[in-house]
Amino acid sequence: MAEMRHVVGPVIDYMARDYESLLKAMRDLIPQKLPEWRDHANEADFGNVLLELFAHMGDILSYYQDRVAHESFLGTARTRRSVIQHLRLIGYELGTAAPATAILRLSVPDTVKDTVVINRGDAFATKSEKNRPSVRYEYAREQELKIDFKNVKAEGGQRTAEIRVDEGRLIRDEVLGAASATSAPNQRFALAHPRLILRPLGPSQVGQRDVILLTQLGDKVDPPWTRRETLAFSKADRDFVVEIDADDRATVVFGDGKFGAIPPPEARITATYRVGGGQLGNVPAGAIQTLVAAPQLAQLGTTVTNPSPATGGAEREGIENAVQHAPAVFHSQHRAVTAADYEALARKVKGVAKVRAVATGWNQVTLFVAPEGIFVEPEPAKGKVSDVLEADLKSFFEDKRMLNQIVEIEDVDYVAIYVTAEIEVESFYVRDDVVSRVQQTAARLLKFADVKFNQPIYLSKFYDESQSVPGVVSVNITEFRRGDRPDPMVDPLGKIELGANEVPVIPAHKDYSAGMHVIVKSQGRL
Repeated sequence: MAEMRHVVGPVIDYMARDYESLLKAMRDLIPQKLPEWRDHANEADFGNVLLELFAHMGDILSYYQDRVAHESFLGTARTRRSVIQHLRLIGYELGTAAPATAILRLSVPDTVKDTVVINRGDAFATKSEKNRPSVRYEYAREQELKIDFKNVKAEGGQRTAEIRVDEGRLIRDEVLGAASATSAPNQRFALAHPRLILRPLGPSQVGQRDVILLTQLGDKVDPPWTRRETLAFSKADRDFVVEIDADDRATVVFGDGKFGAIPPPEARITATYRVGGGQLGNVPAGAIQTLVAAPQLAQLGTTVTNPSPATGGAEREGIENAVQHAPAVFHSQHRAVTAADYEALARKVKGVAKVRAVATGWNQVTLFVAPEGIFVEPEPAKGKVSDVLEADLKSFFEDKRMLNQIVEIEDVDYVAIYVTAEIEVESFYVRDDVVSRVQQTAARLLKFADVKFNQPIYLSKFYDESQSVPGVVSVNITEFRRGDRPDPMVDPLGKIELGANEVPVIPAHKDYSAGMHVIVKSQGRL
């Protein structure tokens, strides 16, 4: 009978993937593989140089292996490019930055009785300051606006009219290139300017189209093409899609003749679009005072101002938000039936920070919406949904809701949470640094991006977070209440209840605006 032998090989540590571990593993193999190499402890030995190079290369390869593994799944991907590619598989595009909107008041002398035409692209701006460049606002609708000052009532020696302007810049008739002479499918043309502004697609575009795409062959200019979210249902229609990459650069994509038409061979392709967006456009009242590109108004001696703050400006959609909400949007199949469907789809509309959907009638759904940009207790104008955002939401749901469904938009109720803490600080810590860190912990508990509707606020959380700050000896919270209820100063149950449509926010009061009012009771023991 043959004798079976059990051969024991070297033990391999598969977790040894960094530079130090790989180098140690290779040096441990020297006595077995190269017993004649006896001076391997000498760092100047050429063999050690080779081992260090191999360990360095192995460390780099391990890093890229991990990156490839992580980027292969939506839940673990970390780069914006990977997330974009994953989400396109389920028909979800990351939202671009949204422009702020302002109501602009135009004032002319009461002797002016002319009719003025406001055209798309007429521009206004804030004043440039030392560390803050001017912000440009434009009349963005395609339809011209006529103002007959003769019919405007004169008051105080002035005639005033109001128009709506959006932050951003209009790019007119940019030549993207010429279509392929061979009618190649899936032709792509990049827009020259980054940060394209795209509003949610709906049956109506609120009086404006985000991208006006024209093809011209000789003297013949074809009607504008239509932007779609996907070409999957376009057949051979004159449709196109816009893809946004990780650097906010846009590319126009045409179809293949079966799913979306191919542009005419050698036709010149031009695009008109707007760029901009972001929170920089949320300027305070009275900030917009400059006529930039509206000569017909300048000739009349027009002065401009915004009587209320500009609102609605929001940064591009973050990958964390998309990863969290995209599966719910996919689950809804872009059809709004349940309250969860309405909430998931509403989050796709840029400018929506929080939303709660409620069936308020047999055929009515009410969306309670908090716009983006709320960090502390908002001013009345900033906390409300703008007319533009409301119109965007209703337009967005027009072809997604059930036929007999009515969609209404309402504002949420913001509840300021007042917290005051007396703390004792260790003598060898810098007092102001400790106070700042305590306030930061409280601000994290009330961070607008993380709080929810109907979320209870617990006193114990503020004690736990404050006492864990280095340098804090003791904490005594003397105020813990809702801003609309002055008594009692500290809730006896240690729990602040919020209503279904209420969201907690940090008070705007200067003593509480950092998240918590902190009083240093004493410097503490030595």
